[in-house]
Amino acid sequence: MGKDLSTIAFAAEDRVTYRHKVRRCLDVLAQLLDDDAFATTDGMTGLEIELNLVDDAGRPAMRNAEVLGYLADPTFQSELGQFNLELNAPPRLIGGDGFGAYEREILESLRRAADRAAKADSGIVLIGMLPTLSPGDLVLANLSANHRYRLLNDEMVGARGEQFHLDIRGVERLQSASDSIAPEAACTSVQFHLQVPPDRFARHWNASQAVAGVQVAIGANSPYFHGRRLWAETRIALFEQATDVRPDELKAQGVRPRVWFGERWITSVFDLFEENVRYFPPLLPIMTDEDPNRILAEGGVPHLGELRLHNGTVYRWNRPVYDVMDGQPHLRVENRVLPSGPTVVDLLANAAFYFGLVRQLAEEERPIWSQLPFAAAEDNFHRGARDGITATMNWPSLGEVPVTDLVRAVLLPKAYRGLDRLGVDPTHRDRLLGIIEERCRVARNGAAWQTEAVCTAELRRGLSRQAALHDMLMRYWALQQSNEPVHTWPTD
Repeated sequence: MGKDLSTIAFAAEDRVTYRHKVRRCLDVLAQLLDDDAFATTDGMTGLEIELNLVDDAGRPAMRNAEVLGYLADPTFQSELGQFNLELNAPPRLIGGDGFGAYEREILESLRRAADRAAKADSGIVLIGMLPTLSPGDLVLANLSANHRYRLLNDEMVGARGEQFHLDIRGVERLQSASDSIAPEAACTSVQFHLQVPPDRFARHWNASQAVAGVQVAIGANSPYFHGRRLWAETRIALFEQATDVRPDELKAQGVRPRVWFGERWITSVFDLFEENVRYFPPLLPIMTDEDPNRILAEGGVPHLGELRLHNGTVYRWNRPVYDVMDGQPHLRVENRVLPSGPTVVDLLANAAFYFGLVRQLAEEERPIWSQLPFAAAEDNFHRGARDGITATMNWPSLGEVPVTDLVRAVLLPKAYRGLDRLGVDPTHRDRLLGIIEERCRVARNGAAWQTEAVCTAELRRGLSRQAALHDMLMRYWALQQSNEPVHTWPTD
């Protein structure tokens, strides 16, 4: 934003000024929506893939600055922890060979990144949470050398006013506390971006919310944290708790959490931006010089920097995104529910299922969100994160149904139709959705493979939990290189 973030200190008047500027941006967004100023491109997608750096022993390697220096590639960026990287795949339409192009590009980018990482004595692993992380790894000193991360930490710690407490109850239980947001760095995700016209945004966001529980159930890949077996997708619980700036008193008053599923179906994208402004105080009141009203009055397209920055500090699992590309504004749904990995082809299978299913649900005359209570969608989301591929879902006309049955009998046929609407080559459609079908048939996703491998190492080979986790991760890392889907991996 053109300022030295290392020297910023916010005064009370900065927050007031920023709040007023955000509201001006919100008014300008409303005007842009009224003026039909947005791009109407259909089917443009994007992928952001978060990665873990590990050393030869499978321990987190705090070397992302070195690796980025060797890469010198703007598609790779730092993430919160020094053992994290993010790969931003160039946006593309998924019609025709789009998924094939994604796979080739991502595999080549990861191959190049692994080659450069080796110069820093590091390797790259795609996994929801590194099972070899220890509490000593997730400390303030190990945040990436980006002043914005330190500034965000300081603001969130200040808003919290006390330590962040974790109490995750899964198969086992973990209780701990941290004086920083560093534990959030353990959460390694993939984000799917879907560009949609404004008049179709609400339908796509509602559909994304409705299927979030199913997504996380069949894509879970984060069962272990600090040596404990917790949720199938522990990343969900950890992210919700590790960034919760509300002390108990504010929770009791019903103040919304910044990591938020939401509380209602919407009728317009404006609903989400307006809620974000109304419910959440600014964390990073960093101002730009842009006058959005003047730019709009002169026929230009404002970037709405303050609104976008504020929106980025409200961590909805399906987030609205306003962006400007080639001089024209557009809107995206950013789907944030899934973990990284296990392989590139697994990741793309998850993407094909999401893009196809949401497209089809958004087109149906009787939409799923008119039949499914919002509270049930949120409950499904946490069931899917907790129980993974063995979860049951509450679904209209079916009641309580195993998620694998729901996917195979009801949702996969819809995903096929949605990918056809998007013009996806049938070869890619059948291959990727076939992976989802087989994953559900054999009931093995990344989380299931990890837990089975660890249990086998403990019970049959007599390894301790820590030794079993290390053994599992090294096998996982080796198998990941094959790019064969996780449901085909051996566990013994």
